Amino acid sequence: MSDTAPLYLDNNATTRTDPRVVEVMLPYFTEDFGNPSSVEHRHGNRAQRAVKQAREQLAAVIGAREGEILFTGSCTEANNIAILGAARAQPDKRHLITSAIEHPSVLEPMRSLEREGWALTVLPVDAEGRVSPDVVQAALRPDTVLVSVMAANNEVGTIQPFAAIGALCEAAGILYHCDLAQLLAHHRVDVIRDHIHLASMSGHKAYGPKGIGALYVRSRAPRVRIAPISYGGGQEKALRPGTLNVPLIVGMGEAVALAGRGQDKERARLAAMAQRFRALVVAELDGVMFNGPSEQRLPGNISLSIDGVEPLALMHRLNGIASFSASSACSTEKVETSPVLLAMFGDTPRARQAFRVSPGRFTTADELMQFAEALVREVRDIRRFAA
Repeated sequence: MSDTAPLYLDNNATTRTDPRVVEVMLPYFTEDFGNPSSVEHRHGNRAQRAVKQAREQLAAVIGAREGEILFTGSCTEANNIAILGAARAQPDKRHLITSAIEHPSVLEPMRSLEREGWALTVLPVDAEGRVSPDVVQAALRPDTVLVSVMAANNEVGTIQPFAAIGALCEAAGILYHCDLAQLLAHHRVDVIRDHIHLASMSGHKAYGPKGIGALYVRSRAPRVRIAPISYGGGQEKALRPGTLNVPLIVGMGEAVALAGRGQDKERARLAAMAQRFRALVVAELDGVMFNGPSEQRLPGNISLSIDGVEPLALMHRLNGIASFSASSACSTEKVETSPVLLAMFGDTPRARQAFRVSPGRFTTADELMQFAEALVREVRDIRRFAA
């Protein structure tokens, strides 16, 4: 661990931009700074070629066509365009389905549509945070326009059976939207094989820059129609108008391409590190519960609850050693438990005491084990004073 900065263990929240990504971005701030819509001169043409290459990079990683990739300002914006746009493009279908553990950028657009008159079904999850395809099947209706279930959960690491859910939707003639933000850096996705019709992606969750996202919109059967939710100069097929942010687009393309090439090796490395962490903590402490499944999970996600230990107190004690995340967050004058943990366990100590450790590409095995040892020391200290 660094003597000057805490170890960063919050990679499910955001990742450090890979230096290789920064390197390819830099020329588009200072040299190739043209507007890609200015196709009548060389500066614009260079920028346009860079955007095209980034589209090709993203498309290659998820099995899409270049023209099916739209760049947005974030994964949040991509989720909003997908959900609001797909629903409003088929106003005769008035039913939506999502899960209780989706990101707010999925749940809030859904709730907005509910206020506008759409019916909304919010599916439960099991104690591992998983959405059952059988539950999805039972919720489908003739007027269902869209199902949105994420690929992987950022808090407990559960990888959903998204391909099975997509297959059910496709067989029923219903659109399936999948938030890929957490999965893209770790697992291969093929939007055709996995029956995904709309997919949202994030740059900063895959070792790329913040402030850039992308949306896959299928052009093959079933072809997806999207109604615009904002208006302007017509860029990105008039679905996300505004001057394209070329440096960030270039960075996202390179980040996703790098992740795609190194997924298998990095997934195995992170999974082995996480297993060693779990084994040490369980060997040294009693009352430890790991949240989420033991398999079919994000390799760099460790969610745990420890009896008698409040996460915010633990974070305060370890603040100079490592940065990680509690599942309870301070909001105004209250401490609110994560809706994800509430959906899994109800309003219980396990839900309230959950916290997340998420190592990443730049975390070494030795660093993670040093943190595990520090965690054990602080938990013992907390318990001694509480006794």
